[in-house]
Amino acid sequence: MLKLLKNLKRSWKSLLIIFILLCIQAGADLKLPNFTSQIVNVGIQQGGIENPLPEAIRKSTLDNIKNFSVDYNKILSAYEKIEKNEDNITKYPSVENEDIYKLKELTKQEKEELEKNLSTPLMVMNILENEEYKEQIKQSIKSSILNSNNNINEQIFESNDIFQILKILPEEVMSNLLNGINKQIDTMSESIKEQSAIAFIKTEYEAIGINTTNISNMYILKTGAQMLGVALVSMVCAILIMYYSSRVAAQFGKDLRDKVFKKTLSFSTKEFSEFGAASLITRNTNDIQRIQDLLAILFRVVVYGPIIAIGGLITVISTSNLSMAWIIGLAVVLIIIVVGTLFGATMPRFKLMQKLIDKLNLVSREILTGIPVIRAFNTQKREENRFETANQDLMKSSIFVNRVMSLMMPIMTLIMQSIILLIIWVGGHNINSGVMQVGDMMAFLQYAMQIIMSFLMISMISIILPRAAVSANRINEIIEKEPEIKDKPENEQAKFDENKKGTVEFKDVSFKYPEADTDVLNNITFTAKAGETTAIIGSTGSGKSTIVNLIPRFYDVTSGEILVDGANIKDVSQKELRKRIGFVPQKGMLFSGTIESNIKYGKDISDEEMEKAADIAQATEFINNKEDKFKSEIAQGGNNVSGGQKQRLSIARALAIDPEIFIFDDSFSALDLKTDRNLREALKEKTEGKTVIIVAQRVSTILNAEQIIVLEEGKIVGIGTHDELMESCETYKQIATSQLSEEELKRKEM
Repeated sequence: MLKLLKNLKRSWKSLLIIFILLCIQAGADLKLPNFTSQIVNVGIQQGGIENPLPEAIRKSTLDNIKNFSVDYNKILSAYEKIEKNEDNITKYPSVENEDIYKLKELTKQEKEELEKNLSTPLMVMNILENEEYKEQIKQSIKSSILNSNNNINEQIFESNDIFQILKILPEEVMSNLLNGINKQIDTMSESIKEQSAIAFIKTEYEAIGINTTNISNMYILKTGAQMLGVALVSMVCAILIMYYSSRVAAQFGKDLRDKVFKKTLSFSTKEFSEFGAASLITRNTNDIQRIQDLLAILFRVVVYGPIIAIGGLITVISTSNLSMAWIIGLAVVLIIIVVGTLFGATMPRFKLMQKLIDKLNLVSREILTGIPVIRAFNTQKREENRFETANQDLMKSSIFVNRVMSLMMPIMTLIMQSIILLIIWVGGHNINSGVMQVGDMMAFLQYAMQIIMSFLMISMISIILPRAAVSANRINEIIEKEPEIKDKPENEQAKFDENKKGTVEFKDVSFKYPEADTDVLNNITFTAKAGETTAIIGSTGSGKSTIVNLIPRFYDVTSGEILVDGANIKDVSQKELRKRIGFVPQKGMLFSGTIESNIKYGKDISDEEMEKAADIAQATEFINNKEDKFKSEIAQGGNNVSGGQKQRLSIARALAIDPEIFIFDDSFSALDLKTDRNLREALKEKTEGKTVIIVAQRVSTILNAEQIIVLEEGKIVGIGTHDELMESCETYKQIATSQLSEEELKRKEM
């Protein structure tokens, strides 16, 4: 898989944009739980008061703070008395009855120092204001004073103002009381301390007459608006990431298909046989599509997942209660175990599935191609059973994989819900014991879900990843496969000898097909000269087509060498070699398009030249009989024309490129004798001065050849003209007499 990802180099700019957008989206998503915490803790529980620093405070409260502060003068200097005018009475209603002080303009550092000085006194005062705790303190103070025989009027304890009681306490009693309160404060978390101080400020604001409901609502609206803004940023990033990811994936698929297709075109017949046409098609379509589908979501899941997971863990460690961090670790471990188990169980099946898809494609292709034969022999039922077997095998593997992978979501949901319950259970106890706020627990719950969901998203890739990994390996097999037949480096390539133009020489050539045990050709030696026709004849399986397939280098010889224009074909460029050859295969192959596009397939020629090539190939008559003439459509594979018409159009295509060497591999077999004779006569003029090599089954086709090569079981058993072979080669004589009458054999021209 990683090898294939190197093809993303072209899209590096888009990848960089995606990564930046992912970081922005992750940052936005990680801020959302913090907003939730602020709304609950500050907006609701703290009434919108953000810090333990009162903006306004009564004179009586400042006097009480003096009892609990070590630096009262600094606190007092930070406030200034409010004038009793109409605006201030509206803003602070109690200013009519008592003095109110408001906070001066301070620097950030001065505010932080003031918060430190005020937080503890405010928290102590909040504790003392608690009714239950107030009664406990009264009884404790009363007991301490009476036991120490201090002369204090007991009626003072009937007062509900605890601060009036504290003013008359002896220093020793006061000190003991404060020590006890400080010990209680030390057990609290910083957030609880801050919340306790803010709770007193809220009470103070209410006593002053400030509308705390408005403060709370304004804070919630402001924070909610910020939260929506951040969510909008996250949404925009997600849309852009999807857009760029789809573009990158589509470009990657296109580039990879181009690369695989071009590599496939460089394969020799050996590689085609090794992979099979059905498998090559599957790899270039189905397999690449799987990787493209994976890539489209890879960035949004596999890249985004770790970013959000790492960011979430850092945020939890830095801002949340670490006593609950183990819960996230437990969830991650459970997810990894589940995914690893499912991945291990399904990976072998995914590999098998791709092979079964290849097999199904192969069977389908064979059946669809061979429908006429299947119908002719009434074997539809047998072919249906063969297809059903391949289809059934694929279905069984698919069912197994789907059943195993269907367990993932229920298990993941169970893990996620269990983690939610565990967080609420542990968080509830922490809230009850005063070490955590409700908003903190809610934020931790959201962070935990983000982290777990990121791993869950990554785990979901395991449904696609195994098949994509198998597909990647199959594609790599194509890309990394070195063709057996390839060109030498350009600086080492030989040059054609123009003095030997058109000459084809076989020097002691032997050949056997890949994986075969015995040679198909043995010690073949002959020369085909320019301006002459060399014919090759022999019984079926004697190696006639093999010889002509070696000339354009469809295969490489096992031993010996073949020279074209005086150069060994292994030492020259395949492209340059094939430009010199007009090859007409045994089975005429046409491409979907028009008659014109097929004739002009090898070279862009004028319409006059096209018509001349068609005329020589004896194709003009049937072309003119068509409604659209040369613009007539040709179906895929040429299925809408006859075998003879295919051969004539194939010959016209070879004539159109005007090569120096013509090779006809039994290309006249589908022609009637009259057309065959007319075609050969027309070819004489066109091929004058050129090398013509003909593989034929009919002796009548090659009677006038300057050189006839007779093959038997891969060996040359005769070579010469027709007359010479009739005298010297028994094999040729048997072939000739079996096809022609004695009178026909004596004729020199047909």
